[in-house]
Parts: sequence; C-alpha cells; structure tokens
Amino acid sequence: MPSLIKFIPVCAILLFSSNAFGGEVSRALFTIGIDNREPVILVDSIDSGSYTSISFFTELTELTGHNVTHQWTHNENIMFEKTFEVKGPRWRVWTSKTLIPSWTGYWTVNVLDDDRAVLASKSFEYQ
Repeated sequence: MPSLIKFIPVCAILLFSSNAFGGEVSRALFTIGIDNREPVILVDSIDSGSYTSISFFTELTELTGHNVTHQWTHNENIMFEKTFEVKGPRWRVWTSKTLIPSWTGYWTVNVLDDDRAVLASKSFEYQ
C-alpha cells in the first residue's frame, strides 16, 4: 500500500504537467522572413518606418492529426486567425500579417489547440 500512495501523486503531476496531446510547440517566434521553411531574422519589435510585414513561425512536435491555430490579436481584439492541420511528427507553419502604420502597440499571437486552449503565446511591439 505505501508504494501505491507514492505512485498516485507522481501520476497526478505527470497528468497535469503535460498537454492532452503529448505534443508541444517546440519553437514559436516572430521573424521578418522565411527561407526554406525556417525563420530568417528573429524580432521582438519592429519599426513602422522600416517594415510593414511580420511573420509568426511555429515548430510543432508530436501533434500529428491535430489542428493548431495562429490567433493574432492587437489591443485584445482578434485581427486574424489561421488554422493548420498538422500532418507530421515535426511540422513547421507560419502566418504573416501586413501591418498598417496606425496599428502601433503590442501584438500577440496565441497558438491554440483543437479545443482552443493556448499552447504558446508570444508578443511583439510595433512602433
């Protein structure tokens, strides 16, 4: 019986520390370009006088058969969503957004799973 008591808390920790799919977002980042399915220049802020477009890149592992959504928000308003079907054990996807100079401030992209739970979230500043 004592070994069972030790086993139950360990199972509970494992159950609640991983997502329901067993997969993950292994990379999530902003870039100003994609080349050969890889981000070119990583950014955490961009100047409206220099760039009008930005991409959000994610690498997904062990999520084959699931749908993942990039949800772009600005000032807590959803501006754009794109859903992808993950078709392999290592899947790289990205979305791009053309920014209007008046849309300065913080942008966030949430990576959502099938149930719309947040798997990852990243923000950048558009100045």
